[in-house]
Amino acid sequence: MDSIVKLLLAFTLSPLWPLGENPLPGDPFLIVNKQTNEVAFIHEGRVQEIFPAATGKTPQLTPEGMFTITVKAINPYYRRKNIPGGSPKNPLGARWIGFDAMDSNGRIYGLHGTNNPSSIGGYVSEGCIRLTNEDIIYLYDQIPLGTKIYITTTSDNFEKIAKEKGAIE
Repeated sequence: MDSIVKLLLAFTLSPLWPLGENPLPGDPFLIVNKQTNEVAFIHEGRVQEIFPAATGKTPQLTPEGMFTITVKAINPYYRRKNIPGGSPKNPLGARWIGFDAMDSNGRIYGLHGTNNPSSIGGYVSEGCIRLTNEDIIYLYDQIPLGTKIYITTTSDNFEKIAKEKGAIE
């Protein structure tokens, strides 16, 4: 039992543990804007990249708010239809970056690649955020577990949102 307590203590003191609601300036941070179907990667105090995305078929399907990246997977297995990772039939594409929306564990909601790149830009998912495989591989390599992700529907630009959330000073 003592080893479990020590492990939990070590984990909560780890720099990967999400210590606050918002990111700190300079931290990696993701913003998803459902109005424009874009994902911004913020790092080192500025917007590094903006990627086209696909989001939920209805506004309610892709949850809004501040969440934390809790799971990352290469060539994720698609459980719903028993499709192995790496299969061209796998709708999750090359990577999975899961976050803790709706009290989930990062295995329900996430950013992922796609086997249907023509869907990018649309409102087509069951709640996840789709990116091209090329873009999700890039993000996967840039963000650690514990990274904050903010999902919203707004006409504000990414710089304004990042400043409001503390990712840019």
